[in-house]
Amino acid sequence: MTIHETAVERYFAAWNAATPDDLVKAVASAFTEDGTYTDPLVEARGHDGITAAIAGAQRQFAGFRFELTGTPDAHHDLVRFTWDLVSTADGSSPAAGFDVITLAEDGSIISVAGFLDRLPQA
Repeated sequence: MTIHETAVERYFAAWNAATPDDLVKAVASAFTEDGTYTDPLVEARGHDGITAAIAGAQRQFAGFRFELTGTPDAHHDLVRFTWDLVSTADGSSPAAGFDVITLAEDGSIISVAGFLDRLPQA
């Protein structure tokens, strides 16, 4: 597995963490201490901020998982990939997007720029 694939795997492990303790550990494993996450709805910095942002999304979308779609595209310290938010109950997918991550030399995530292609209807 490449450094890029490992980073994406760790990223999804954080978004899909089953417990608060698992989430804290997954964020620490995936991100640098001063890492950032930015999408149209949230800006977060550091492990605590990113953990809080992910926990908020998990509360809002209980019973859903983030799933990688397609194959990540990577070069140098950048990786871009697409994802769907999928219901574990019926497979519906109310949200989708793509993210671009920047990696540190050790493969941990320095920053995430998230883009939302499809959002749930209000």
